[in-house]
Amino acid sequence: MSEALFCIENLQVAYPQRSGEESSWAVDDVSFTLQPGERMGLVGESGCGKSTIGRAVMSLLPASSRVEGRVTFQGQSVFNLTPNQLRKFRGEAIALIFQDPMTRLDPLMTIGKHCIETLQAHSPELSTRSAKEKALATLEKVNIPVSRWNQYPHEFSGGMRQRVAIALALLLNPKLIIADEPTTSLDVTVSAQILQELTRLCGQENMGLLLISHDLAMVGEYCDRIGVMYNGKMVEMGSTETVFKQPQHEYTRSLLKAALHIQALDEIGSGEEKQLPIINEQSPILRVTELKQYYTIEPNFIERLFNRQAQTIKAVDGINLNLYPGEILGLVGESGCGKSTLSRTILQLIRPTSGKVEFLGQDLTSLSRQEIRSSRRQIQMIFQDPHACLNPAMTVGQSIADPLFIHNLADPIKAKEQVLWMLEKVGLTPPLVYYERYPSDLSGGQQQRVAIARALITHPKLLICDEPVSMLDASVQSQVLELMLQLKEEFELTYLFITHDLWLARFLCDRIAVMNSGKIVELGLTKTIFANPQHPYTKTLIAAAPLLARA
Repeated sequence: MSEALFCIENLQVAYPQRSGEESSWAVDDVSFTLQPGERMGLVGESGCGKSTIGRAVMSLLPASSRVEGRVTFQGQSVFNLTPNQLRKFRGEAIALIFQDPMTRLDPLMTIGKHCIETLQAHSPELSTRSAKEKALATLEKVNIPVSRWNQYPHEFSGGMRQRVAIALALLLNPKLIIADEPTTSLDVTVSAQILQELTRLCGQENMGLLLISHDLAMVGEYCDRIGVMYNGKMVEMGSTETVFKQPQHEYTRSLLKAALHIQALDEIGSGEEKQLPIINEQSPILRVTELKQYYTIEPNFIERLFNRQAQTIKAVDGINLNLYPGEILGLVGESGCGKSTLSRTILQLIRPTSGKVEFLGQDLTSLSRQEIRSSRRQIQMIFQDPHACLNPAMTVGQSIADPLFIHNLADPIKAKEQVLWMLEKVGLTPPLVYYERYPSDLSGGQQQRVAIARALITHPKLLICDEPVSMLDASVQSQVLELMLQLKEEFELTYLFITHDLWLARFLCDRIAVMNSGKIVELGLTKTIFANPQHPYTKTLIAAAPLLARA
């Protein structure tokens, strides 16, 4: 057999601890080998040590972390590299794609500058023109058009930023890519295109791929081998087919069961009989009429010399949508299609270019800033990344109580009572313990429960959920979704559920609106959309969604 591309032997990692805290292994005696051209998936719940392995390999752990064991790349010890060798090693030998693209992108640099700088740092002899040609070709592979070259990261959607981060990883033709949840914020079509491109490179360039993910169906489709991690240890390893058909470890069985539960056809949350009365007998809780949100990209100095005109991006382009009390309406579509922009425009976080948003019969677009703030007590939002919307300096109790004080709904004593009651409702027990904790002390799933509690504390009528479980592994995802369904009944909620995961939309939603290039191209009952999609784009989305085969 040829020399292994990448080898981890008895790897142990412990993060620096606060004084008085007992040290524990985040990665505990993990070993595996990757051959050239091989694709391996690494799965497990958040906090199990998957990402720590990727960071340890690249020497990106915090200073004074304890690292034991051996990591070799093409026979050479990675931990013995000098700082200069390490700089060359990162990117040329192994490239790491992070889950959050903003950890890789500088907000003060254009996308083009990122690409040129990356190429010239590793190949100083490369001219700017040659570097730009190579960069544009790579960006094209991940569906970033030439017209976005001079834009900054904040002008891109989350999914488009992730595509840029993937392009930056591919620029230097590495021998191994460690992809840490690389498609979490991407829709199924772009996700499929990127993974097919990575798969092609693995075969063509003999490149290795270590795919860290909580998406079992995706790992099953694109990886030859799978490793399952639990509590820092590798509890199961084998060919993907064997692990999926004959899982040996109890934890692997629970992961597969949770993923199949969300996918199961017979477990769709609601059927045709339930929805038709809602639509026919009630007035909409939310009515969106001809809503438009346009952005203008002004030409830079050079472009103005050549009489280049300003470009208009139609993020939301004439949306008409009704949402009825008690229903769950799913909004699906590719990253950059305008889903999140639509949700922020509904909330009036950004004012629309034109059109109307009526909530409980009141036109939100005509309200003053103070009136809009007051209306938000009735419309709350759950974001994709709970960590980003929770203040790290505030305890869980303070974060959840904050909206009560903003809207003058309770004094400190009443607020604490309501927060403890809400913590109990979202399954964070004992509530007094969680009340005093900080977000950094919680897992991803627990943070999302705090975000849900914060959204519900003002007793809203409508919840806008923007990819609320996309960052969670299958078992935690399943728990949070069951919690959301339970709370919906108890609090008589209406959900606008934004997701790029079609199986999730099918499991949860009464109706589905399919969005593409700022427009809704198809709208109908969930069963109808899946059984008989009408629009070519809807058919493409459904065909591209990876499905986990039953054993």
